[in-house]
Amino acid sequence: MSKSVTTVGSYLASRLEEIGVQHYFGVPGDFNLVLLDQMLENERLQMISCCNELNAGYAADGYARATGGPSAVFVTYSVGGLSLLNAIAGAYAEDLPVIAVSGGPNTNSEAEFETLHHTLGVLDYDYPRAMFAKVTAEAITIRDPREAPQQIDHAIQTALRFRKPVYIEIACNIASAITSEPTARSFGGPTSSDPLSLKCAVEKAAELLNAAIKPVLVSGVKLRAFAAESQFHKLADQSGYAVASMPNAKSFFDEQHPHYMGTYWGPVGSPGCGEIVESADLCLFAGPMFTDYSTAGHATLVDPKKMIQALANSVVFPGQTFSNVKLAEFLEHLAVELKPNNTALAAYKRIQEDATALTPGVPETPLSTRQLFARIQQMLTPDSTVLAETGDSWFNGMQLELPTGSRFEVQMQYGSIGWSVGATLGYSIGAPDRRPIALIGDGSFQLTAQEVSTIIRYGLKPIIFVMNNGGYTIEVEIHDGPYNTIKNWNYADLVNVFNADDGNGCSFKAATEGELDDAIKAAVSHDGPVLIEVLIDRDDCNKNLLVWGGHVGKNNGRPPRSR
Repeated sequence: MSKSVTTVGSYLASRLEEIGVQHYFGVPGDFNLVLLDQMLENERLQMISCCNELNAGYAADGYARATGGPSAVFVTYSVGGLSLLNAIAGAYAEDLPVIAVSGGPNTNSEAEFETLHHTLGVLDYDYPRAMFAKVTAEAITIRDPREAPQQIDHAIQTALRFRKPVYIEIACNIASAITSEPTARSFGGPTSSDPLSLKCAVEKAAELLNAAIKPVLVSGVKLRAFAAESQFHKLADQSGYAVASMPNAKSFFDEQHPHYMGTYWGPVGSPGCGEIVESADLCLFAGPMFTDYSTAGHATLVDPKKMIQALANSVVFPGQTFSNVKLAEFLEHLAVELKPNNTALAAYKRIQEDATALTPGVPETPLSTRQLFARIQQMLTPDSTVLAETGDSWFNGMQLELPTGSRFEVQMQYGSIGWSVGATLGYSIGAPDRRPIALIGDGSFQLTAQEVSTIIRYGLKPIIFVMNNGGYTIEVEIHDGPYNTIKNWNYADLVNVFNADDGNGCSFKAATEGELDDAIKAAVSHDGPVLIEVLIDRDDCNKNLLVWGGHVGKNNGRPPRSR
């Protein structure tokens, strides 16, 4: 077949290239092999082969975070798709436009009432698509090559417009079928605001904020997904307001900015930050997501009557909502309407606590979490990206002071442990000029450890810290039990297994401050991936995790209401 002929598979490859995808993640299976052949013919796209579908989905998650654009992951029908499902649900929760592509059954199978392998053994061919429909903005099945261009374009447009994943299932005998060549078109992002609604929302917000005595700005997680980070920065510059970040929005606002107070996380936030936010007479939350995790079990104390919420597509005031107002446009228009007011910032500076640098112990001193993170702080550069796994790494990571330009990634809304190993792979592929620093607890690492072999396979260079404290620390602090203890591994030795004969990974085990210093020095200079296993006492965790765990455990443990 001439390479000038467009097939369904090559059409999809062209569209992915057109929207900026340069790499896609995947695991082969008999239902997607012909589709992968078609993809591989596009030499401008590179396939990254992963160990399993769940990790491939996490990698696509990390890639979308790194590039700020869409990503793609390819799996086989049913057995592969359902393994991928959890990662796609996480991408949905985190507003990431991941394009999940699955091979599908032959179009003749349903007409012939054929019971298929990799399925539930019943004559139902639609259940994978129906399951993905719950965790995507669009889930489609392509069985007619004539319809494929419209279906593919619609799915891609939906992913970009709503910043959510989509699912595309392509029948295995359709992937190489001839279809229309791609036509010129635009895949724009979110639509524009309604002009009248935008004008009224800006006027009302400006009126209230300009009348406030101690107004405060708080950045939220939706700022990145809806391309509003720069507009929020301009708003902070123009207004002079004190600025805080919600925990899942860390690094979305420059932490070296003179107006920055720290993380607003209720009782476990930055010292002094919560007091200023909660005593303000008016707070503008830009792109917030209020959950039990991001509010420390709903322990934050901002009065809803003193809050303006600028959401992705609306602005919510106490008692009034303006719909079809886009976040970036609202912040941009509001910035020029505000009078400078630094009253809250001045109040924060009066109570601001000076951070006291830890003094290192002698080299033989047993390693503590505080000393570990003091050294990670020293490793950070403008090109660093920290990926913090669900658990104690959240709380220690939140206390890192990020240089201008550095980034910080968590999966706080979905909180699927093990996410960070695959995400580190995807982030490393998507941002080759950055060196990710991954902070992973031993319990989480055991879920997805095999993807370190893929990191080695493709010559990536993250530095991975595995905190070996013998269990699920975050679960211990929410509700302890024997199920929180895990089988110990020799984590550092795994790198030798994954290296085999051709890998360039290296690893270290550190139980003392001196061993950690030597490991970090070697890691920074190594031209390849590094895993550092740090031995931490089981009870050595961030004090904020203890407080947060108590609040979340209390929230989880509320008795049922009597009728």
